[in-house]
Amino acid sequence: MLTKTIVFTDKDLNQIKNHGLTLEKVNAQIELIKSGMTYSKLKSAATTGNGILKFDKDQQQNYIDFFEAHRNQLEIVKFVPASGAATRMFKFLFQFLKEYNVNADFDTYLDKNMEMAVFVKGLKAFPFYEKLESKLIEQIPDYKKLPLNEQCLHLVKTMLNATALNYSFYPKGLLPFHKYDTEVSTAFQEHLLEATLYASSNNKAHLHFTVSEAHQSLFVEELNKIKATLESQTNTTFNVSFSFQSKSTDAITITSNDALYRNDDGSLLFRPSGHGALIENLNALNYDLIFIKNIDNIVVFEQNKQVSKYKKMLAGILLKIQNQAFKYLHRLDDEDILEDEIHNIELFVINRMNVHRKKGFKKLPLQEKVAYLKDKLNRPIRVCGMVKNEGEPGGGPFWIKEEDGKISLEIIEFPQINIDKKSQRKIVAEATHFNPTDLVCGVRDYKGNKFDLTKYVDHKAAFITMKSQNGTDIKALELPGLWNGSMAYWNSIFVEIPLETFNPVKTVNDLLKPAHQA
Repeated sequence: MLTKTIVFTDKDLNQIKNHGLTLEKVNAQIELIKSGMTYSKLKSAATTGNGILKFDKDQQQNYIDFFEAHRNQLEIVKFVPASGAATRMFKFLFQFLKEYNVNADFDTYLDKNMEMAVFVKGLKAFPFYEKLESKLIEQIPDYKKLPLNEQCLHLVKTMLNATALNYSFYPKGLLPFHKYDTEVSTAFQEHLLEATLYASSNNKAHLHFTVSEAHQSLFVEELNKIKATLESQTNTTFNVSFSFQSKSTDAITITSNDALYRNDDGSLLFRPSGHGALIENLNALNYDLIFIKNIDNIVVFEQNKQVSKYKKMLAGILLKIQNQAFKYLHRLDDEDILEDEIHNIELFVINRMNVHRKKGFKKLPLQEKVAYLKDKLNRPIRVCGMVKNEGEPGGGPFWIKEEDGKISLEIIEFPQINIDKKSQRKIVAEATHFNPTDLVCGVRDYKGNKFDLTKYVDHKAAFITMKSQNGTDIKALELPGLWNGSMAYWNSIFVEIPLETFNPVKTVNDLLKPAHQA
């Protein structure tokens, strides 16, 4: 056992305790890291008609109308993962500062660095340009008289330097995202506005953002600045809360030789274990309906009015399916339930909940059938939007074969797939859709109690990643992704939605795309 070969000092034990962890949990992490990843076994790609639903305009509108008719009877919250700095958005700009020599030909550099060329060409269309130019003229009065290459060097330094605008420190949610006639809005502000379109009821909008501790005060400052104006403009009261990724979800690191990695001061190194840790933050919310959307996937408000109808559609689908599931569960509680009714519920579980019936089900005694169907029906439900993959195939919706032979419909991340196996590679190549983190969740059971979401996680779906720490190769654990392994045992319904619903900002240049231009 690993606990016999790895010895913790009293100082280690205190550090583990102060981190909110237990020795048992740390040893379990070490064992998981040492044993390596368990790959998902893909049975087939989920495609339209085979795990992914597709609706025509009339059907879509029916679901939208159903949601609209019921939304004011519901407690709704919008959950937005928003932690982490925006540093990766500016990667090519840091590269420019590192590589470019002011005496070198600028056109030649731009010819070889397309991202920088796009940035320079689109400069005046960025939402932060006017603020940036004003800051530069304040520092360098004759800035506009400088050659273009010198202007760009000063401009990028002003954007990124800690003593200037310091954009690389800020979280994505607080960067200028969209420029309107009278104001520049952040992604955070846009999410509040978007909540009024679908994630609100009775003129109240609840939003929950997961942020880093380093940024929370900045989010609160921004909220205080915009809240009163937005409430007046939208006739909506905003209830905004924040939480952090708990340190108790951090994971121990070990070296490539399976020894504990220690910092220079002898302390153990713990690392955040990925967005799968946020299942605990999600689990702490007590609402009927939870919409989940990433902080950077937000468009200008006029376009959002059109895009948001698909959120309403997903919610309408969830409510209809959930209502039927609840009716069946109440019927399963009745001792006088008939065999014919069991058959109807069985068909619902197969056709609407995407659950493959276990072998021998038909021969089971009535009470065992009831118990099996209750177990399958009485789970959290998620309805996930799926977008056609027009790029390279990778992670997305797949039918999975579990170790015990069960077949389930899941969202699988690329690292969970053993791409070296020809059969798995072939299935990946046949994939047609991906999940843009666009989902709505029902987290109460048929008696109105909130599910404990931590009971529906596939812990085997954790990743083992190799990192470098001060020149040493280390192995680190990432928990199953929030909408991947952390929701593996939910009831999942996948629905095709158009590509226009997916507009993430991965690099600063994405802000130049039409979806982010008012």
